[in-house]
Formats: sequence, structure tokens, C-alpha cells
Amino acid sequence: LKPSPAQATWAGSHSSASSRDQQQASSPAAAMPDKSDNPMRQIKVEKLTLNISVGESGDRLTRAAKVLEQLTEQQPVFTKCRLTIRSFGVRRNEKIACYVTVRGEKAEEILEKGLKVKEYELRKKNFAHNGSFGFGITEHIDLGIKYDPSTGIYGMDFYVHLSRPGLRVQYRKLRRGKVGSAHRLRKEDGMKWFQTKYDGIILN
Repeated sequence: LKPSPAQATWAGSHSSASSRDQQQASSPAAAMPDKSDNPMRQIKVEKLTLNISVGESGDRLTRAAKVLEQLTEQQPVFTKCRLTIRSFGVRRNEKIACYVTVRGEKAEEILEKGLKVKEYELRKKNFAHNGSFGFGITEHIDLGIKYDPSTGIYGMDFYVHLSRPGLRVQYRKLRRGKVGSAHRLRKEDGMKWFQTKYDGIILN
């Protein structure tokens, strides 16, 4: 039996479609797209927090606040002790530390100075499960601040909060939503960003 013209037309179109699908599957363009070019996947410094914990109130804490103000040109915030611990000599609600939060280009500039002091070397335990990381320095004058005998020398803690665009969805007041697991940052993402952006070295 000869096939009808309609059957012949359908068979020809079906064979051409299947061959086209095979070519697309074998071509490199059919592979998974490169997500690194996606602007929504770019990692940025959301904020940098600098903290100096003095452990007592008074002149030392005031001088530490001046160091942070000199470094960031922002007004520091004082934090209070939560409990009374006699062995530490601190009382409840006593101001014992100060910190400041920096964003934007200024945050990246100060972070660059801090990492330069650490010689761009961090440990795996410096990184949190959400990709953010922190480290400390022992002398603030290493950041390029001139030494003042009346002020003294203070160490400080750096904490860098990394994020991707779209993180605001889970914090906004209206129409709050969830950030998918594929879009959340992980420890490995933060480590890779540090190695790529600063040519950093991660030690065990």
C-alpha cells in the first residue's frame, strides 16, 4: 500500500524535526547557560562592620570611638554589656564597645586596607555558612592612621556581609517572599569570591 500524501508529509516533517533536535542536543549552545554573566548572580559587599571591644567604659572607650570615626568619617554606636560579671569588672547596661557599619565604595576601600594587613590570607573558619566572613587586626595604625600617643593603639574586628541582588525580598515589609536555595550564598561561594577578587589565599 502506498502512503497517502498527508501521511508522507507528516513523516517528512517528523524526520526533519527529530534530526533538528539531535543537532541542537549535540551543539554546545544546548549545554547549560553560563550563570556567571547573569547580573543577578554577581556577589557584592552588602556592608562592612568594624567593631572595637574595649571591655570597660570611660576614656578608653571614648578614644576607641574616635579611632573608628577617624577611619570611617561616621559616628560610631556604643554597645552595652548584657550581664553583670564581677570577674570581668563589668556591669549590666555598661557601655563596653563601639562599632560602625560602612557601605558602598568606602566599605570596599577599608576592606582592602584590612586584607592588606592580613597579607590577603584567611582561614576556612573565617567564613560563615552564608558566605560572609570576618577577621581581626591587632593595631589600627596598620590601616594608615597616624599614631597618636594620647589615643594609644587599638585592635578591631572586621565583618563582611556578602549578598546577591534580590536579597531584599525576604526583608521588605510588603509582599515579602523567600529567596530560593540556588540563589542563596554558601560558604564555598564566599571563599571563591575572596580568591577571585583579591587573589586571596585560604589556609586550613
